[in-house]
Amino acid sequence: MSESKILVIGSSNTDMVICTGHLPLPGETVIGGTFFMNPGGKGANQAVTVARLGGRVSFICKTGSDIFGHQANQLFNEEGIDTSYVFSDTKNPSGVALITVDTDAENCIVVAPGANAHLTPNDLKRSAEAVEAADIILLQLEMGGDGVEHWEYLKPDGLRFVWDDTLFRPGTDSFLLSSLPKLSAGLLETLYAITPNETEAEAISGIRITDERTAEEAARKIASMGVCNVIITLGAKGALVFDGEHCEVVPAYKIQAVDTTAAGDVFNGALVVALSEGRTLPEAVRFACKASAISVTRPGAQNSVPYRTEVDVFNL
Repeated sequence: MSESKILVIGSSNTDMVICTGHLPLPGETVIGGTFFMNPGGKGANQAVTVARLGGRVSFICKTGSDIFGHQANQLFNEEGIDTSYVFSDTKNPSGVALITVDTDAENCIVVAPGANAHLTPNDLKRSAEAVEAADIILLQLEMGGDGVEHWEYLKPDGLRFVWDDTLFRPGTDSFLLSSLPKLSAGLLETLYAITPNETEAEAISGIRITDERTAEEAARKIASMGVCNVIITLGAKGALVFDGEHCEVVPAYKIQAVDTTAAGDVFNGALVVALSEGRTLPEAVRFACKASAISVTRPGAQNSVPYRTEVDVFNL
């Protein structure tokens, strides 16, 4: 287990999943097959990943004071996650996500953030001890934007921020894409790394990604905003890594995918574990690709997260 301390800041949801032959078109009703509920939420998925892969992890999130919130807290404790900063909201319900997965393992997701959207700057101030103890912070935007922006006041020396750029589009009730330019002068300059997928990288950079060359152009543009390292996940193609000077594409593992719901979360959780162990950025991305590849062979979010022994022996 790494001696470095990892702090995850993000969301906790209960996922309600229906498996079906194809994703519905607008106005279409599709008769699905299997229904199941799983613990999820990007922050929670990442925290569970860190714990299962041997990282020392604390988790900051907000849940409702309801059965979903109580169950989540119990599960975090069972995984060995420090839950000292899991806040309970008596006014808003726990977050839920409605997920449809088709036979090609593609998915569409609608999230009702609930208490996640009410993680406040005051909550973050109350978590200052966790920040001071952390060596790496992993955060994403599946929570209230005010909380994310408020992190500018907490910049301990030597702390590495890794930002999973979960994209919330204009018109949603959570973090707006239009806020990104505002953050580029503040939060983005504090980041050790940012890990957008192709769609998110296009939105930030303004460059349409069609191949490796345009992905590198997008990475360079994002890096020019002040980020030290840019990792653009490319799905089945792997991930492009740009460290400010050199660019490298780390190939994905060829596997038969069943459900890609938590693939990005597992990737990011595994990435920070590898970084906490002193691996180089390309080495950390290779480790993350292995963990992510295992996760997509299983249905569900946290249920799909692999354990360290599985990743260590995985080889194709």
